[in-house]
Amino acid sequence: MDKQQKVWYITGASKGLGLSLVKQLLTAGHKVAATSRNIDELKKAVGEDLPNFLPLAVNLKDETSVKASVDATVASFGQLDVVVNNAGYGLVGSLEELSDKESRENFEVNVFGALNVIRTTMPYLRAQQSGHIFNIASVGGFFGDFPGFGIYCATKFAVVGLSESLAAEVKEFGIKVTVVQPGYFRTSFLTNGSLGVPENPITAYAAVRASQNAHQEGINGNQQGDPEKAAAVLIKVADAENPPVHLFLGQDAYDLADQKILTVQQDMDAWENLATSTAFEQVNA
Repeated sequence: MDKQQKVWYITGASKGLGLSLVKQLLTAGHKVAATSRNIDELKKAVGEDLPNFLPLAVNLKDETSVKASVDATVASFGQLDVVVNNAGYGLVGSLEELSDKESRENFEVNVFGALNVIRTTMPYLRAQQSGHIFNIASVGGFFGDFPGFGIYCATKFAVVGLSESLAAEVKEFGIKVTVVQPGYFRTSFLTNGSLGVPENPITAYAAVRASQNAHQEGINGNQQGDPEKAAAVLIKVADAENPPVHLFLGQDAYDLADQKILTVQQDMDAWENLATSTAFEQVNA
């Protein structure tokens, strides 16, 4: 295998950022194993009978299914270099109106699906003492001031947190970890097929309904971010000698992150004297 050619394993690859990434990688000559719940949709989107392309039907909530796909990737391409946990979906609804089942399902896919992939791919990456894991989160995993997106933000905050710990855990094995926190990109993310809504909405939540309508009607289709450019950024980061642990994507992501940092700093400054007065009193002998 050419030294510059890598083997990528990408989840949620039949649309959006995942699909853009798969197509660019294949054009560049890389080998790509791509997963989707619907393999026919994936093949139709990418193409069939491509020598460097391995389409895989995977249920990310099923460890056996994930393991079979990872084993097939290594069996087909001989190694595994870059893992992209891209699969996930949005969920809008207040914390009160979203049911336990609706909330847990979002975590099952967005968080535990990624963990299933990480647990399954790590033995290969550890054995070869190299690799790069990209976990696709969201700026909503850093900035949570979005009415109606509490559960979704919670899943993405979880992805950011586990990515930071993972980066510290696998550093000794020569493995890199980058958590990607995009802003708004023009994909199908805000369409009915990718954005869940509560089965039993509560009309009293005016701010939540306004946020929901704004995302579904106003923002959807008008996002400033280009997924093709985002995919190109990820490929460049994968080639970097010292890739970042945190990668915010898009000017809007940067703006929201700056706003969050400023707000936290202001809260810390305003309450520092009281909040740091919590130590045991020093007793002099």
